[in-house]
Order: sequence, then C-alpha cells, then structure tokens
Amino acid sequence: MEHLITQTVEALCLGKTILYPTDTIWGIGCDARNAEAVERLYSIKERDHSKSMLVLVDRLPIIPNNLSSRPTTFILPREMWGPMLDSSIAPNLPADNGTLGIRCPQHHFCQEVIRLLGAPLVSTSANLSGHPSPTSYNDIDKTLIERIDFCVPPFPEFLSGETQGSQIIKINPDGSQTILRP
Repeated sequence: MEHLITQTVEALCLGKTILYPTDTIWGIGCDARNAEAVERLYSIKERDHSKSMLVLVDRLPIIPNNLSSRPTTFILPREMWGPMLDSSIAPNLPADNGTLGIRCPQHHFCQEVIRLLGAPLVSTSANLSGHPSPTSYNDIDKTLIERIDFCVPPFPEFLSGETQGSQIIKINPDGSQTILRP
C-alpha cells in the first residue's frame, strides 16, 4: 500500500490527474497548486468552470465543530480559506465568487497522499458532468477512466464503504452556516 501511495504522489508531482478512493465516493483529482492539471480536470469531466471543485486537506483549524459524523465539505469565503492553506492554490480552482470547498478526509490513503504531497489535493466526483456519481469503482464510466493519467486500483483496504457524497455546509463571511446538502 505504501508503494502505491508513493506512486500516486509521484504522479501528482508530475502534474498528472488521478482517479482515487476517498472517504466518500471515488474521486478524480490533481495537485491543487497546478493550474494546468486543474484545467485538465475540467476538460476530463466536461465540466463548466462555474461549477468549482473542492480540495482535500490534512487539517481544518478554523472550522466550527462539525454538525454531523458524516464526511463534510465546507464552502468557505476567501478570507477564511486563504490564511488556512499554506500552499498556493491554482487561480482557476476557487469559484468566481472566491469561495472554495474544503474537506479533511478521515481516510488513510487520502491523508497519506496529502501529507507526502505537502499540498491540498483536488477532489471531484469520478463522473462526467451531468451524469450520476458512481457508488463503486465498477460504476465509473470507462470513458472517464481512459482520460485519467493514473488510476489507483480498487483494493479493499482503500475503500471507505461510503456510497454518497459528503454533506456540504457553506460558511458565510459573518460565520453563519447554510446546509447545502444534508
């Protein structure tokens, strides 16, 4: 398993896109600092830039207590996520309004990749835009798999058992919260 984590990080450092297991459903991603790789993800998914992607990080120091035991993505305004992220984020990653989705996965594979990469990891569901999110590796569209540079195999020890996306909570500049997806 450690060898596969190292291979994944090496691919990310080379600007490659990856298909990988997360704490929710299968995702595709890249190094969040690499604008060219982020652009490739939009192309791979056939996704409009108005629908931003999120990043996985190793810690969320300024996030209020989670409202649920489910994996939770927080949509944060720039003034909150900017100081939190030690590394620079590709300029084409945040939404047009400056918000950015951030989640801290409780998933060994993701945690180790983020730690070794030393940067946030882009994460978006492993589906073509407008198509249903896959609930398992076998549900991932083969066209999408062929477009990805590096695919992590679906080894049982990597799988989270989750079959749905994360809960999504928007944190407003005034600190109030809006649940976008329960």
